[in-house]
This record gives sequence, C-alpha cells and structure tokens, in this order.
Amino acid sequence: MEQVYDHHGNVGQGSTPLLVFDAWEHAYYLQYRNVRPDYVDRLWNLVNWADVTARFEAARAAAPKL
Repeated sequence: MEQVYDHHGNVGQGSTPLLVFDAWEHAYYLQYRNVRPDYVDRLWNLVNWADVTARFEAARAAAPKL
C-alpha cells in the first residue's frame, strides 16, 4: 500500500498500481457530505475485483524472482 500526497506523482517508484481511490475531499464532499467512510464503503462495493486480481497476477508474474 502506498499513499500519494499530491497530484504530481500518482505512481510510486518501482510500483504497479492495482487499485486507486481518490480520497481527497473534492472527490466526495458534495455527495457524501464530507463523510469519508461512507464514500470509501461505496467505492469498495463498486470495485471490479476481477480486474484488480488480473492486475495483481500480471504484476506478480512480471516481478523479478529473488
């Protein structure tokens, strides 16, 4: 897990994004009345988990073996 603190570098060095949530207040303050847990719960239920799993498997297959 990696947290990005600004919008300039959205992918950490040496990492492969599997799932990304925009949790800045601008993403949810109108519809969710600035209640972040409600926003995250809703997003969590919308995730295409098959796609996340495929991304994970592809990243694991491409990772160098130690």
